[in-house]
Amino acid sequence: MSSRGEVLYTILHRKGKPEPAFVADADELYEYVQKAFSMDPEEHHVILQRVRELEKPIFCLKVTVKQAKGILGKDVSGFSDPYCLLGIESKRQEPSSDSSSHPENKKPLKAVVKDMIPEDQTHRTQVINQTLNPVWNETFILDLDMEESVRHKLGELTDLHGLKRMFKEARKDKGQDDFLGNLVLRLQDLHCRNDHWYNLEPRTETHPDRGQCHLQSLMTHKKRATSLSKTQPSYTVHRHLLQQMVLYEILQHQAGSTSWDGELSKHATTILYLHAAQKDLSDFHQVMAQWLAYSKLYQTLEFNCSCLLHQITSIEYQWIQERLRPEQKAELAESFQSLLAYGISLLQKYRSVFPLSSPTSTHRLQSLLRVLLQMCKMKAFQELCTLTPNLQQMVMEALKVQYHLLPQPIGQWFSTHGPRAACSPISTQNQSCVCIPRDGPLALTDFHQWFKEAIPKWLQKTYMIALERTQRAIQVDQLMPLGELTKHSTSTVDLSTCYAQIVKTWQQLDWPDPEEAFMIMVKFVEDMCKIALTYCKLIKTRAEELSSKQRDEGDAANRLCIVVNNVEQLRLLILKLPAQLDWGLLEQRMEGIIEPEQIEHTLHNQLQSTITCLDHEIRDVVQNLAKKMEAGPEKLLPQNFNCLLELLWNHVLNELTAAANQQQNSSRYYKRLKFALQSLELSFHAEGCGLPTDALHMPAFMDLEEGLKLRSTTSRKLIQKYFSERIREQLEIRSEKYGAVTIKALYRPSEQKLRVEVLNAVNLIPLDSNGPRAPFVQRTLEPRHEFPEVVARNTQCWKNELHPLFDEAFEFLVPPEKCQQAGACLLLTVFDYDKVGANDLEGEAFFPLCNVPGLTGDEEAADPARVSQTRLPLMHPKPTGDPLLKLLESRKGDKEAQAFVKLRKQRAKQSKESA
Repeated sequence: MSSRGEVLYTILHRKGKPEPAFVADADELYEYVQKAFSMDPEEHHVILQRVRELEKPIFCLKVTVKQAKGILGKDVSGFSDPYCLLGIESKRQEPSSDSSSHPENKKPLKAVVKDMIPEDQTHRTQVINQTLNPVWNETFILDLDMEESVRHKLGELTDLHGLKRMFKEARKDKGQDDFLGNLVLRLQDLHCRNDHWYNLEPRTETHPDRGQCHLQSLMTHKKRATSLSKTQPSYTVHRHLLQQMVLYEILQHQAGSTSWDGELSKHATTILYLHAAQKDLSDFHQVMAQWLAYSKLYQTLEFNCSCLLHQITSIEYQWIQERLRPEQKAELAESFQSLLAYGISLLQKYRSVFPLSSPTSTHRLQSLLRVLLQMCKMKAFQELCTLTPNLQQMVMEALKVQYHLLPQPIGQWFSTHGPRAACSPISTQNQSCVCIPRDGPLALTDFHQWFKEAIPKWLQKTYMIALERTQRAIQVDQLMPLGELTKHSTSTVDLSTCYAQIVKTWQQLDWPDPEEAFMIMVKFVEDMCKIALTYCKLIKTRAEELSSKQRDEGDAANRLCIVVNNVEQLRLLILKLPAQLDWGLLEQRMEGIIEPEQIEHTLHNQLQSTITCLDHEIRDVVQNLAKKMEAGPEKLLPQNFNCLLELLWNHVLNELTAAANQQQNSSRYYKRLKFALQSLELSFHAEGCGLPTDALHMPAFMDLEEGLKLRSTTSRKLIQKYFSERIREQLEIRSEKYGAVTIKALYRPSEQKLRVEVLNAVNLIPLDSNGPRAPFVQRTLEPRHEFPEVVARNTQCWKNELHPLFDEAFEFLVPPEKCQQAGACLLLTVFDYDKVGANDLEGEAFFPLCNVPGLTGDEEAADPARVSQTRLPLMHPKPTGDPLLKLLESRKGDKEAQAFVKLRKQRAKQSKESA
């Protein structure tokens, strides 16, 4: 019965609560299998009866305890040392007849949860010290009796007696761990696969909020009685079932096989889901089975090959070669070669397979090329197939067989999905093919070069249209505010629209050559800056023209105020250009071609120059405004005008300070604020015609400038700055309050090895009444992002010794330029080993690497006999918050910053220093 028996066995021994999106009725699944596997009713009945006579499978529950968050802190430090117990509790262990069995009447259990299940049936996770958000990622296999309920309790978890409860491992006088919470789940409520966060339940109402725990569970068959399960790998069996169902559904598709998109029916999806779960088939092996099945069927049945992209993408993301056996690697490699050969054979029959008369040919051809291209780019393909093919050359040779003409869709597709994305917005719609001589090369690359000559003219046309629109907008502008709350006039809105369209044009162009794209961007920026300066000159002329027609000086002054507001609005538009044009993305594309600093220098200088010119325009308008106001009856004096400017400057600083205090995660945000502050400073100073420098550089300005400078720095630069300050502090310290550690360090340039000898530690402080337990020294190279491959190294422990003599040498393989980076240091941490809890911190020292002998290449300086010893006093982390750590902690979306802050906080908690 083989495959038929396997699939019926899967349905028959289905356990777990049905998934909402799947078919719950077993009879429906039996009926589907009968049709898909071409069984007549009598044959189906006979095979099903045989399956029912087979031995039942042994069910297991595979449980992964991922993590918990927000649990109670039981230590005086406010933290706990949580661990979990897993266990299965049978019905006979539960109360069955009294009223307490009802959930609404059930009282919290007072007994210790871990005593409810025998110890030999209990599974336990590791203890995670000093945390309220432990991460375990531990998996347990629990045998299930299907007549037993499952209790999942967190704490000391006894079997899946639930995942039982969460305890804190601590040494108590009574020898009992603290209860943190528990969770009870029943087997009949679990799906075949589960991945959820569960609320921990309290034992009493004193602390009802116990936090949450993240659990994953899977109901699997530990043993199956089918013949295929005993003789073939799980993924092979899975592929056979999938292949049969895909074949059936293609043939049943009403619109014909070519329109089938690879989506399986709910019945097929349900069966495959159950089979993969029962066989404990990993996601990678499932997608591998799908690839083998679909790629093979595509070569015999014509259907939309786009569905193969899902498997290609999944295999690429999950690819680890070592997880496959040799026969699996060979099978996968054969499928790649077979599909590649079949795809090329289709291209060799291009006229008949993809006729231009068919409206779907272009889409089908592009789908095939995309699949072949993505397949050849896969890590799996490149590692398993010894000879990497030149796909582009193979396609050209295949097309040469039949065509003098290369259809444009093929060339355009390869240009778009090859090395760079092509400029689709400016591609012509009417050009159907490109004539190429039979003996000449096929133009499958550099598609964008066809339009290169037209780009300058097109850019000039864009500039002229935007300039004309700006001029017309000013001609009709009456310099009246758009509304009560709006301070600018209509021409500013028109100019904003022009800028937005130019930015959209740049985004749609997406020119693939990075160097040429840079020049196009420079052209865009120059044009927008020229338009801005032209606008300022014209709007001033327009204001004078309108003012000359009226005698009311007040109206003239109002118009000049609107001009100032318009120019300020224009300044804001220019400040937004770096983000809208996405300079950061261009820097990534041009990495190794043009330095990012060059891009920033070229484009930022252009904007800065424009801002300066705008400042001159504002200065002239402000001076004119002052004259208009002086000509009025109130005779506004220059001193009063300066007071007005000071009030405005204070308001600007308050607004920028409020914006800076919004705790944005991106350093780019603060760079823009910093640039805005600098521009506004120049504007208010107005080359001596505005506020003097001492009036501008008030304390609020200095604090804001320093804060923005710090906040606009990247997280890695902040981490380097943190270690630079610790090095400076180390050099300044003279007291040996916590003891000292003595080392010798040198660098061997010929081997690129940093050699560190830890000689001894002296005058260590006994951290409890019993004296030191076992001091040892841990060495790490910091910052970690500069030395990601270097792991922490520990010396041996010296028991009961306040002056341990280590005399141990270690070598680190690091390039010299890394050691010369700002903040690069050797962090020496002296711990007192603790068998029960976390190690106590004796102190830490920071040794700068920039001055290590031999680092400059001098081999003689690296002679160990000539290198002197260095005695480093130990320090303790400051108990109060470090400003740099606070800033890094505020960057919630930056995982590297959060990990660094967490590590330094843990180090501070290990310190016994209270002040």
